[in-house]
Amino acid sequence: MDIIKVENLTTKFDDRTIHNNISFEINEGEIFGILGGSGSGKTTIIRQIVMLQKIQKGKILFLNKDISNLSIEESQQLKNDFSYLFQFGALFSFLNVLENIEVMLKEYTNLPYDLIEKIALTNLKLVGLKEEHAFLYPSELSGGMKKRVALARAIAIEPKVLFLDEPTSGLDPSSAEQFNELILNLKKMLNLTIIVITHDLTTIKHTLDRFIILKDTKIAFEGNIQMALDKNDSFLEDFLTIKKDKNGHKS
Repeated sequence: MDIIKVENLTTKFDDRTIHNNISFEINEGEIFGILGGSGSGKTTIIRQIVMLQKIQKGKILFLNKDISNLSIEESQQLKNDFSYLFQFGALFSFLNVLENIEVMLKEYTNLPYDLIEKIALTNLKLVGLKEEHAFLYPSELSGGMKKRVALARAIAIEPKVLFLDEPTSGLDPSSAEQFNELILNLKKMLNLTIIVITHDLTTIKHTLDRFIILKDTKIAFEGNIQMALDKNDSFLEDFLTIKKDKNGHKS
């Protein structure tokens, strides 16, 4: 079942067309990637889906609701169903780890504080951090730990859909691999649908169930990594840096 459906989306900035009549669907429970070069409109699509940017032409259905025709109350209710992990985590430097995670719960729930604290600590453990990290400040954390705290905050309200903007950006290969593994585990544990903007090849190959690639205002490819590997397409090979061995086999 599709959880998000984009239909005939067209977006222009001044005289420049970013999206030209593009359509795609995101299925419930999958990790779906939105890929493309700089300026291809990846972030713009996400901003339109999460209602941060107005749709100019076309339609987006989110949980079978046309997001262009929602009342203020319906819009707020829908916003409770998703969460967004920004590229650099966007932690509040003046709050400690536990307080950063609690922010979402305080804003979107009416739970008593002792329960909020317990939920925050539980989510801290879900992302692989320990209770002893709870009272550290962002300046005391590594890049990988900051990403995990931001992720713990994002899942605190139990969203149905999680948006990740370049989640492994700035991480060393080992930390990026660990973060990707964490995403896969959380998808299974929490039954999440996850939408990822990424350029990281490891994420594309080992984490995404399906993805689209945006190019020249259109969708240049839609499918999974094996479909991309099987295609004899120079653009895909260049984009995914697909290498061939001495026998001509793709790897």
